[in-house]
Amino acid sequence: QVQLVESGGGLVQAGGSLRLSCAASGSVWSIELMAWYRQDPRKERELVAHITSGGSTKYGDSVKGRFTISRDNAKNTVYLEMNSLNPEDTAVYYCAATRYGGSKPNYWGQGTQVTVSS
Repeated sequence: QVQLVESGGGLVQAGGSLRLSCAASGSVWSIELMAWYRQDPRKERELVAHITSGGSTKYGDSVKGRFTISRDNAKNTVYLEMNSLNPEDTAVYYCAATRYGGSKPNYWGQGTQVTVSS
């Protein structure tokens, strides 16, 4: 089992920045891919970004050029640096982890709220 704990959400004005953190514990050796998703009640859940154990990254079209995902393997932590935030980025952000060989997340964090005011 793997436990994921997100932190760093909050309220920010449009144009501002936030950094989210996701600390993993448990059987972290089994995890190949870490990702951030977001969910707004009015929209479908959206992949924000993912990063593999080798450091390869992928971003959703709506955040490319503004968000950066990174990981610190020594700390078992994944970060999401969010810049140039706008109200459309308002959502609950979830950290997710996929085991080696998996095709979808096996573990989810509890989520952290990000609210961007105009």
